[in-house]
Amino acid sequence: MNGLRSVEDSYGTEIIRKGIHLLSMLIPVVYYFISKQTALSILIPLLLLFGLSDIARLTVPAVGRLYNRWFGFLLRAHEHNDKGRRLNGATYVLVAATILVFFFPKVIVITSFSILIVSDTSAALIGRRLGKHRFLTKSREGAAAFFVSALLVVALAPKVEYLPTEYLIGAVAAALGAVVEASAFGVDDNLSIPLTVGGAIWILYAWLLPAVNLFKLDQI
Repeated sequence: MNGLRSVEDSYGTEIIRKGIHLLSMLIPVVYYFISKQTALSILIPLLLLFGLSDIARLTVPAVGRLYNRWFGFLLRAHEHNDKGRRLNGATYVLVAATILVFFFPKVIVITSFSILIVSDTSAALIGRRLGKHRFLTKSREGAAAFFVSALLVVALAPKVEYLPTEYLIGAVAAALGAVVEASAFGVDDNLSIPLTVGGAIWILYAWLLPAVNLFKLDQI
């Protein structure tokens, strides 16, 4: 959430929420140094643990009350079990990470997931504090924060051959990610952002750099 939406909780709560969100940067950082099989052996049990506890929160009243008592202040309104029975953002982060690691080349996973964590956080904090001009369902200020921070991620993330076109591909995907983040597709943006950015990067590599081996980093 950023910008012109109604405020459902305090800015301080949003800072805490996004601070926790930033801890997910451990996923792409650690994944750079380990294999796909090792990463999945960590992510899948975590997904089952968080996913099953989240489902229990939504389906077992006693668990829901206990969960909301301790962690309810971190949940958005639509994540409470009386507001549409939606899974929480942490579960979607783990779903996205597992899908990306399972299907995508490592170089794409690291870039697209890092954009999710860094740029979604930037968009939320800047948009909620400074957002004044509407862009799609959110704000121009939040979208700009997303795009600029995503460009920084693209600049720092590993590349296959470090060709100029690779940076262009990342910039185009970053712009698309900013649009997705500012849109309302009915899909949690912890899932829609990394999958859209990752898919765009893969398609653009296939179009502009078909000879580049995207799985080179996986072999290290």
